[in-house]
Amino acid sequence: AVEFALRERPDVVLMDVQMPGLSGIEATERIVQAAREEHSMPVRVLILTTFADDEVLYPALRAGASGYLLKRSEPDEVLEAIRNAREGGAPMSGQIARRVVQSFHEATSKGVDTTTLTDREREILDFLSQGFANKELADKLNISVPTVRTHLRHIYEKLHVRSRSEAIVKYLK
Repeated sequence: AVEFALRERPDVVLMDVQMPGLSGIEATERIVQAAREEHSMPVRVLILTTFADDEVLYPALRAGASGYLLKRSEPDEVLEAIRNAREGGAPMSGQIARRVVQSFHEATSKGVDTTTLTDREREILDFLSQGFANKELADKLNISVPTVRTHLRHIYEKLHVRSRSEAIVKYLK
């Protein structure tokens, strides 16, 4: 799967977590890292699995997954998630999004230091954690898509991350 993805460069890879041999999380990490090293267009990896627990969710996002869906998702939801991921979004099943938001609230109540982020950057991260794409963010915040990208670049620099998924995970922890 890793070799195929690196050779064929699909826009989006649907990845299961539990596979024979290499885990889907490790495969995701290898695909995302290889694309980074080649400075090529990112390969979006969308996790499609039965696992809804934190022990799988956060490692998958840290590995570079662009989104996380449960296998019980409706076919139309999966197709929309693929489109969303291709456009740079971070699609998640409702149950997963609730889990991520809950983790955010738990982390916030524990006093996570986000003082280096501006109010707008925190607002953008909140929307990112809900799976909004850049265009949706721009529309919601009445700013341009390039302005969203500029905010994202500043967020990545401040959090010392390289992707939306990493930023969301670090922010929510």
